[in-house]
Amino acid sequence: MAKQQRMDPRRTDRARGTTPSKPTQGKNRGKSGHPGGRLTSEARPATLGTWIAGARPQTLLLAIAPVAVGTGAASLDLPSWHTHWVRAVLALIVALALQIAVNYANDYSDGVRGTDKNRVGPARLVGSGRVKPRAVLTVALVFFGIAAVAGVILVWRSGEWWLLAVGAVCIAAGWFYTGGKRPYGYYALGEVAVFLFFGIVPVAGTMYTQTGTVNLEAWLGGVAIGAFACAVLVVNNLRDREQDAVSRKRTLAVFLGNRGTRALYVVLMLVPLALLAFYAIFYPLAGFVYFDALLVLPAILIVILAKTAPEYVTALKVTLFAAFLYGIGLGASLAFWGPPSIGG
Repeated sequence: MAKQQRMDPRRTDRARGTTPSKPTQGKNRGKSGHPGGRLTSEARPATLGTWIAGARPQTLLLAIAPVAVGTGAASLDLPSWHTHWVRAVLALIVALALQIAVNYANDYSDGVRGTDKNRVGPARLVGSGRVKPRAVLTVALVFFGIAAVAGVILVWRSGEWWLLAVGAVCIAAGWFYTGGKRPYGYYALGEVAVFLFFGIVPVAGTMYTQTGTVNLEAWLGGVAIGAFACAVLVVNNLRDREQDAVSRKRTLAVFLGNRGTRALYVVLMLVPLALLAFYAIFYPLAGFVYFDALLVLPAILIVILAKTAPEYVTALKVTLFAAFLYGIGLGASLAFWGPPSIGG
């Protein structure tokens, strides 16, 4: 039998009139040296739909809910619910722009760090290599700017100039959640920030810019919406718990483990329903918001039994809709049918 000769790939390439292929390792790294960011031959070009998906439009429901509750609570101390509708609209613009800005900022920061390389959820703009990091960063900054401009106008109309400092803290919190050298979202502090800046602050801030005070209804509403916001983050991090541990992203889910995180989610989802008892006593029509349990309870069941990423994504969507309907329902019950507030 003839002895088989080993073929030199370089000679074969020369014979074909081509040059040897070069290794592609590291070609999809951004300027920071981390994975993600440079378009690869395998990545499809970004489209308008890609950018819209990158804004995570479903999370905007979480920005509407606190403004609705804050406006409803403010109406208890105003002659009519629409007395300061311009301020309510400005507060909504601030909340929506901040939510979008934070979503793009997280996409950018996690992408250049390589954290999204191991994610099991929907693909991100930078992590998938479909969009350059600088483009995503630019869009994030634009929306931070929109939030800042709307916030300045809102502060000007309310006359409470010290609120500019609160706005600056909100923007900084949105950026440093995953941005900077030591992002606090990587040290199990994300839930604390979300509770404050997506619950307490927007609800109380919305009311304060309209009335100059914050009543008990607004504070409790901020707790309820903050609990929903935390639940959204918890189920998201529960889905990515193992991948985040590999990427050294120490979320609260990584620390609590599988069972502990599921238990925390259950508690967070039940807190808003428990707080409804207070509203139902003094504002009877607020009792209709208990229909939100038709979303809360299935979401809890899904998270308890979930084993796959699509199941967690479903739970995430249901949680967002539950928060939205709770906020709209509670805000409306206070705005249209509530007597004067019992606490100021």
